[in-house]
Amino acid sequence: MIGNTAIGWGNANDKESTLAIRRSLDLGINFFDTADIYGLGHSEQLIGNLLENKKDVIIATKVGNVSRDEQFTVDYSKEYILKACEESLKRLKRDCIDYYQLHSARISHLQQGECVEAMEQLQKQGKIRYWGISLNTFDPLPEAEFFLRKKIGAGFQLVLNIINQKALPIVKNASAAGYGIIARMPLQFGLLTGKFDKGASFSDNDHRKSRLTDHVIQTTNDSLRSVWQLCEKYKVNKTQLALSYALSYDEISTVIPGIRTAAHAESNTAGLVKLEKTDRELIEHLGTDSFIPLMEMIQKQG
Repeated sequence: MIGNTAIGWGNANDKESTLAIRRSLDLGINFFDTADIYGLGHSEQLIGNLLENKKDVIIATKVGNVSRDEQFTVDYSKEYILKACEESLKRLKRDCIDYYQLHSARISHLQQGECVEAMEQLQKQGKIRYWGISLNTFDPLPEAEFFLRKKIGAGFQLVLNIINQKALPIVKNASAAGYGIIARMPLQFGLLTGKFDKGASFSDNDHRKSRLTDHVIQTTNDSLRSVWQLCEKYKVNKTQLALSYALSYDEISTVIPGIRTAAHAESNTAGLVKLEKTDRELIEHLGTDSFIPLMEMIQKQG
């Protein structure tokens, strides 16, 4: 929590998180994405304690979201980013961050220029290998177009899932220009696992408490009925279908569903299938039709 703002998924358990990371490594997962705001540095520290300078693991983290005076705010000044990177390196116990991201910086921050200068300086100094931006969930185009036009950075983290396809126009253009693409939220806060029904409850320190209302859950479940029919065709569960959709685009470099437990690591890596072109086209059509009002409703929840 930052003041009254929930930024996490409820209470975290370091022992459980440690087992999740170790199980992920066992399963061949080698990409871990975090941010300095997650747990106010604790997430980076946990990863650093476990992975340190493992050369066969890629670590991505983010900068720009900050907590000050018990308030959630942002800071994309050059001075702050340079300082924050040093702190992240210490917590991660790394000589160099593999991929450093501006954490949802908006077009005004990019145009001001300090954040871009900071990232380029850090790369020249060898403190980060590559850098990019984690794009806005609901309006990712302006910042992506700025990067592509200026030919800066090396990658985008964007939301791509069955119901939120707003970033699809970016995917092909960015990949063609040589950018790596991380697809986040493939399960849309768990809505695409099919595990939530009306009456689902979340703790006060879980950001989903204000977002996944009964109305959002019920409307999502109703809107997805035609999509879930594909589960029977492919002999997969809803989680597996949702992850398979995000992975169906060759331009996607990696997908980050998020894990809290070892069981999550196992479910996120099992039963993935290649979708037929017609089935992906069905989902894309829904993305430009019946999923539009659903996403507008989700956006209003924040």
